[in-house]
Amino acid sequence: MNDAHLHLVVNHFPIIGTILGLGILIAGLLLKNNSVKNTAYIVLVVAAIFAFLSMYTGDGAEEMVEDMPNIGKQIIHEHEELAEKLALLLYATGIFSLVALYTSVKSHKFSKMASYITLALALGTAVLGSSVGTSGGEIRHTEIRDNAVNSAIENGNSNSESTTNEKEE
Repeated sequence: MNDAHLHLVVNHFPIIGTILGLGILIAGLLLKNNSVKNTAYIVLVVAAIFAFLSMYTGDGAEEMVEDMPNIGKQIIHEHEELAEKLALLLYATGIFSLVALYTSVKSHKFSKMASYITLALALGTAVLGSSVGTSGGEIRHTEIRDNAVNSAIENGNSNSESTTNEKEE
């Protein structure tokens, strides 16, 4: 297993885990169920741990793919910048999830506020995670890039022109 493979194995959970944790936390808040909220906090902490692993494997993955055709260093750099912001937000979410879990278990008066702060952090993390996931996907999946349609049209036109020119010769 190489660095790119390891990165692909771990990089999905920070985003998916955050979305799952967010959904579970919303359910726990609506149901006023501490066990459900505590489950959400644990999922969010695990997502933060996977964010660390994803960041740790990202440089090795970058080295393997940056010189491949149709990739380029700029698109990787954009993904890396977004991923660093997401990691920081996920670390904050994970730390606040631990605080919220502790206050929940101890039935502390700060528990309700900690839940709502964690909810806000998880919501922001999920939104940013969507951008990070898209930018990461664009590295190897050129068809989802913003310029993919324009490139396909241009390539289609140039291919049809070259085919026409070949037939004339």
